Amino acid sequence: MRQSLVQTAHITLILLLTSPLLILFLLSTKKNIVLDMKRWSKLLKLPGDSDVINLLVLLSRYKEFRNLFYHRVRTGNLLARILMHFFKIFYKELPTLGIWTDSIGPGLFIQHGVCTIIAADSIGENCSINQQVTIGYIDDIHSPTIGDNVRITAGAKVLGGVNIGDNVTVGANAVVLKDVPNNCVVVGVPARIVRKDGARVNQPL
Repeated sequence: MRQSLVQTAHITLILLLTSPLLILFLLSTKKNIVLDMKRWSKLLKLPGDSDVINLLVLLSRYKEFRNLFYHRVRTGNLLARILMHFFKIFYKELPTLGIWTDSIGPGLFIQHGVCTIIAADSIGENCSINQQVTIGYIDDIHSPTIGDNVRITAGAKVLGGVNIGDNVTVGANAVVLKDVPNNCVVVGVPARIVRKDGARVNQPL
């Protein structure tokens, strides 16, 4: 009983210490932050019934979410963008995760943002990115366009002005340098299609 009370008090203290970040939330464009929070809460099986509590739990425990939160704030209200730099002194980002994509649909989930670079032209809705992923340029101007419901798994590289279709999975350590059609799983270096529309194939890109 005593241990349970101590744990509850500890969690409550953490939530209170994180609560100033709600100022940024209230000043920002809230829609995508809320949709991000709902997807993260579902995938991480957070027990809270309150959206506010779940948001504070994510901001306090998951620096990857905090990076995404700051990204949403940065593309929103001017006052929130200014205040964000002050808050970052006390609520630090994950330094090994870089997000340099202006257009990101709601529901982006970043699992273990270690050594991860996200520099796409745009990313669709409900995408998932694992650790040690690089999404970026191979020249000065061309970067990938990522569709909806795309999963890019550990160590994968998606480079250049390629288009990744909807419902695509990029396998671990794959290197994608060409367009990927919808509803595919790609693996390998260079990447090839091993599943398309639910059927097994062995098809180069």
